[in-house]
Amino acid sequence: MTKNTPPTENTPPSPGEPAVRRRGRPPRTESADTRDRILTAAREEFSERGYDKASVRGIAKTAGVDSALVHHYFGTKEQVFEAAVTVALAPALDAPVAIADGPLDGVGERMTRFVFGVWENPRTRAPLLAIVRSAVNNDTAAAVFRRLIAAQLLRRIAAQVDLPDPELRAELAAAQLVGAAMMRYVIKLEPLASADLEQIIARVAPVVQHHLTDR
Repeated sequence: MTKNTPPTENTPPSPGEPAVRRRGRPPRTESADTRDRILTAAREEFSERGYDKASVRGIAKTAGVDSALVHHYFGTKEQVFEAAVTVALAPALDAPVAIADGPLDGVGERMTRFVFGVWENPRTRAPLLAIVRSAVNNDTAAAVFRRLIAAQLLRRIAAQVDLPDPELRAELAAAQLVGAAMMRYVIKLEPLASADLEQIIARVAPVVQHHLTDR
């Protein structure tokens, strides 16, 4: 009498039995799908709960995977956070190159239109909410926010400013935009929250320009 043995990774399945997955890395297509699910879940968790209250376990549950898989692909919660917001904002973060490398005349309006345009886009608004809500109360999230903003926008603009304190000027311009965006999209203070976008740009852009180029 032959003892029945369970199929192993190298044992071909019997007719009618499902194939046994080999150990090792998941197929490339499955790996990409899993990463995307995790990043989507992370953006939802961070946007709704903020950095402090969001957890790797919660992200894994939303994505339908094990917590160990989140760590496998992205590492710590900080790394998950940065990956989630960076991937979501990648198309927008490429735009500052054209904004900063253009002439300083009109840079205030270009910056203002860019920032409010990102907030107006539903695809980029959620990760922005995740960043802002988290950065207000958490030093780790704030550091991620600073890296994204400084590397992609402020340094490029400051390099074009041939006036005293160029970095401070660029930061003040960014503060004007971030503050106005928070009041409109996060706090939703009226009448700013429902004001016409072109009206807001017309009022804010000259102030941004002033910070950057006024002697």
